Amino acid sequence: MMALVEVRELVKQFSRRPTPFSRLSIVRAVDGVSFVVEEGETFGLVGESGSGKTTTGRCMLRLIEPTSGQFLFGSRDVFTLTSADMRAARRDMQMVFQDPYASLNPRMRAGAIVEEGLIIHRVGTKQDRQDRVRELFALVGLDPHQLERYPHEFSGGQRQRIGLARALALRPSLIVADEPVSALDVSIQAQIINLFMDLQQALELTLIFIAHDLRLVRHLCTRVAVMYRGRIVEMGRTDDVFREPAHPYTRALLSAVPDPDPASQQPRVTFDPTTSDLQAPLREVGPGHTAAI
Repeated sequence: MMALVEVRELVKQFSRRPTPFSRLSIVRAVDGVSFVVEEGETFGLVGESGSGKTTTGRCMLRLIEPTSGQFLFGSRDVFTLTSADMRAARRDMQMVFQDPYASLNPRMRAGAIVEEGLIIHRVGTKQDRQDRVRELFALVGLDPHQLERYPHEFSGGQRQRIGLARALALRPSLIVADEPVSALDVSIQAQIINLFMDLQQALELTLIFIAHDLRLVRHLCTRVAVMYRGRIVEMGRTDDVFREPAHPYTRALLSAVPDPDPASQQPRVTFDPTTSDLQAPLREVGPGHTAAI
């Protein structure tokens, strides 16, 4: 397979002033992140809140502008595209957002939300677009007869399906899913994850799945990168990382995953950042498995 996505030394800095009279400080939310995702792969970005994983995804799609680095999508550097070229490129790159309650316009009907991207990119006739919207509703498991409903008339899981239908409307090759099930009930999470897996295979999508729930990542992703304080501290095939974690932060994350069998519960591992070199480069610890140790 060929690489569809390549992120090189991505940096995103934010300036902040805690009080009106304090000095301006610089926060590196993303600090030199690099990874490659092959075409048709499901790649996981994991870490605790504040690790920089969501900022990485938003920078890739230029929902926020990166400070420096490169994002190669195919043969094009997305960060150098003009506004017009970037608008055209968005047909191939879409995002599914974390909060299905906030990511849908409450004043628009569900069908109009899904159709909006088709209108903006002038895809087909009005009838073609309406047919496509009905097709998308059926694809994500929604009743096409619900097209005229408003977002508040749907459950959380149904709203996330609408968000997914909207992301698929333009037939993208890359989907960045930013914790798409964290705001949903556990009983609904499995349905949405299985839907992602089915669609990824049926539509041959490349999926970047951002999450803090390692159980979901293990179930869904072929490879995973673990982020801490804006940097990738470990990366490799999901089975390798879960079976033989090399970085102490990864071991701490994995020890926090609940075990359904109380008898086999492993002791909790605590990560002390003062004992690790947080600027250490990634080095190979196994075939295709790297860690910042």
